Amino acid sequence: MKITGIKTYLLKEWRTMLFVVVETDAGITGLGESGLTSREYAVEGMIKDLESLLVGQDAARIEHHWQTMWRSGFHPSGQVLSSAIAAIDIALWDIKGKALGVPVYDLLGGKTRNKVLTYCHIGGATPQDTLAMAREKVAEGWKVLRWEPAYGPDHVMRGAWAVDKAIEEFRLLRTELGPEIELAFDAHTKLTPTEAAYFCRSIEQYRPMFVECPLRCEYTDGYRTLRQQTSVPLAAGEQFASKWQFNDLIKDKLIDYCRVDLCIGGGITEAKKIAALSETHMIDMAVHNPIGPVSSAACLHLNMSIPNVLVQELPKRPGECLNDLITTNQTWEDGYLSCSDSPGLGIELNTGVLEKYPFKHEHLPMLHREDGSFTNW
Repeated sequence: MKITGIKTYLLKEWRTMLFVVVETDAGITGLGESGLTSREYAVEGMIKDLESLLVGQDAARIEHHWQTMWRSGFHPSGQVLSSAIAAIDIALWDIKGKALGVPVYDLLGGKTRNKVLTYCHIGGATPQDTLAMAREKVAEGWKVLRWEPAYGPDHVMRGAWAVDKAIEEFRLLRTELGPEIELAFDAHTKLTPTEAAYFCRSIEQYRPMFVECPLRCEYTDGYRTLRQQTSVPLAAGEQFASKWQFNDLIKDKLIDYCRVDLCIGGGITEAKKIAALSETHMIDMAVHNPIGPVSSAACLHLNMSIPNVLVQELPKRPGECLNDLITTNQTWEDGYLSCSDSPGLGIELNTGVLEKYPFKHEHLPMLHREDGSFTNW
């Protein structure tokens, strides 16, 4: 079964997305997704560069194709290449599952669990607004809630105010929702080392599930210092491109939970290796999944097949996103995501309705601090 072509589809629903369809001479196609939001044109161009390496090749040689795509440019690879590889890699696993008539999780070793715990996104202008939204989500069946530092409508990030607001949100949610609801906070790399240390120490009493990305991912030594300053579980990695970037955080036990993004970090092939590396250091996976239903399916199949899983991000439940464009066999109930045993990833793309979702390039929010200096979103 030879690869005959790769098509990219850029679209916009609740956010911009990039899907890939890998075609074969057997008539079997695979669907993948890239996660480098706001850089879709760059990833699309990279996919065009990679296509000529793959056309005419055996679609089943997934590991070989991964190595070829990663290393053929000679220079060490970054997130644009890893995101393009991710989309193609996910599609190749989808093809292989369909060709063999088995779900992707069977190709990865079979089920280690029947369902995967998920978390949703919440937030509000005030701590009371955040609590109100949290109550709504708990009533729907969610068992894990996540939110992030607030910034004003002027796109100014006021660090001390945002930290104090988040501390009060932790107090309110833990007091009002009780001990059974898990609370996770994504600092989104917005905090300074001083703010991160103060924040983590202040919320220890509220037993957070984890604090994610308290510092910029480039600053590995910062996690080393923060680890010594707090007992709060730390999670990081959503911006990383490969196992090599994860290596220090994992082997030095600077994080408790690994936040690999399958659609940025090289796809299923690379994520499986990162999960195995994490397992050797007793680190569980909390996969980053902020985009579309193809990403959700890929994350689910990985999580169904590995032993070290904490939780899966799920901003949209099955049927809440692109339900006329993509059909899925995923189901969500009482906070858990699962899927049937249909072949591949259990998803299909209806290209006939793509015109309903025209793509328009968008930059991510541009945040500044009060003095006018740029800061991370």
